[in-house]
Amino acid sequence: MDKIKIVCRASKLSLIQADIVRSKIALIYPDLSVVIEGIVSRGDRMKEEPLSALSGIDFFTEDIYQKLITHHADIAVHSLKDMSSEHFFSHDSFAVVDRDISHDVAIFNPEIIEKIKKGSHISIGTSSPRRETMAIPFLRQALPQNGDPIHISAVHIRGNVDTRLTKLNQGNYDGIILAAAGINRLLNHKGHSKQIQKLLWDKKIMFLPLIECTPAPCQGMVVAECHPEDIRVKKILSQINSPDLLKDAIGEKKLAIQKGPGCSQKFGVTTIRTKYSHHHFASGKSADGNDINDWTHLHGYGKYDNIFATHTVMKDFFEYLWYPNQEEISTNHVFVANPKIAQQSEIRNKLKNKMIWAAGSKTWFELAKAGLWVSGCTDGLGFDSIRPLLDARLTGTTVSDITMLTHNKAAIKWQNKGVRAIGYYDLIPKKDPSILNAVANADFIFWSSFSQYSHYHTYAKLSVTHASAAGETAESLLLAGINPIIFPTLKAFEQWRTHIQ
Repeated sequence: MDKIKIVCRASKLSLIQADIVRSKIALIYPDLSVVIEGIVSRGDRMKEEPLSALSGIDFFTEDIYQKLITHHADIAVHSLKDMSSEHFFSHDSFAVVDRDISHDVAIFNPEIIEKIKKGSHISIGTSSPRRETMAIPFLRQALPQNGDPIHISAVHIRGNVDTRLTKLNQGNYDGIILAAAGINRLLNHKGHSKQIQKLLWDKKIMFLPLIECTPAPCQGMVVAECHPEDIRVKKILSQINSPDLLKDAIGEKKLAIQKGPGCSQKFGVTTIRTKYSHHHFASGKSADGNDINDWTHLHGYGKYDNIFATHTVMKDFFEYLWYPNQEEISTNHVFVANPKIAQQSEIRNKLKNKMIWAAGSKTWFELAKAGLWVSGCTDGLGFDSIRPLLDARLTGTTVSDITMLTHNKAAIKWQNKGVRAIGYYDLIPKKDPSILNAVANADFIFWSSFSQYSHYHTYAKLSVTHASAAGETAESLLLAGINPIIFPTLKAFEQWRTHIQ
């Protein structure tokens, strides 16, 4: 075998993804000739129709797979999110070779701020029922607020990434929602980077959170497949396959099957990895209209009679002693660790010309209430989880260009870890009797910050089970010699408490 033919969709992005596969093959078989052919799929031919209105499945993958069945190609390359679970589980001749960040990204024309101030209607281009169900309500709270409700509606859009960005530039929409992975791949390609940069140059961008705006199953993944009986090519695919990505793909597809198939689905599924565990997460609306908020692998933690979740009474733990801080924020990006920072006018004034990142959606919404544009958040997974977003070509920066705004003790800790940080306040324990009583009587305490633990843990039983979300709280508890139960996020803990307990 001296030649391999790869087939994919004819779009720029699909050809880039096919080239990713070609490059991986070339590393192992440098003397093997690999050619790429792009074809127009059924989904591309029917580009004026919303996908949710089309009958059948595999609009973008079936025609390409037929090239394998008829032996006109050796390998088919797809965006795995476009492939139905039925097809993915129909044979074992797949290699999941790459995954970019899985977030959706909302991209707006610069006039969006003025339109919000005027109370004008905002149109968002998307043909995804999932994005309409999850992202539109989120954006009503996440966009900079002006005192009045923000009126947003979804408007049908189809086409490749560059086509949709062109339509946005032409003013057909105020904003559009795309997969961040596709834009990053185009920006990383020499032949297409300049065009995409030109289309993006004056745009305002928001990375939508994974928890509130969960992406499509396997979003950002590139998959290669061959004829199930082609033993020679199956061997090649096995050598370029990523076992971890394949495991994630199987987990996401299986969870999606449980919730409902097809392009009309109103939910997303993704993989949440932390230092301590990995989980699959589904969120949105089921086919029968019920809310979905499901985490896998939340089990084996035992039974507890008295659980105290500290986030339910956050305001009762500490007084905030604020200090005037004249230190300039020299970086282009800032990370806001606490929603109370957004309530300080002196600090807000320093943020007006910065790219702002938030610790979670609560902090995001407080910043939005103050009229500030937020670029994204950590989903409560901790500061380190934002690094891939900062490193993405779509953002164009690194962690060295961000300053964390937090309390004084935390600022020192982050400075010692090499992260720029500014402290604005001290936490003064209130020692509220109701809090002390709750801590003393608890069999299980979920700490939402290490500051709570450090000031209040001496009131707890020696037998108490400690827990937290992954991130800085978990890391600090471990460094303090505690072996806590670590949930991926606060919302995962809430599901466990409600449904598992």
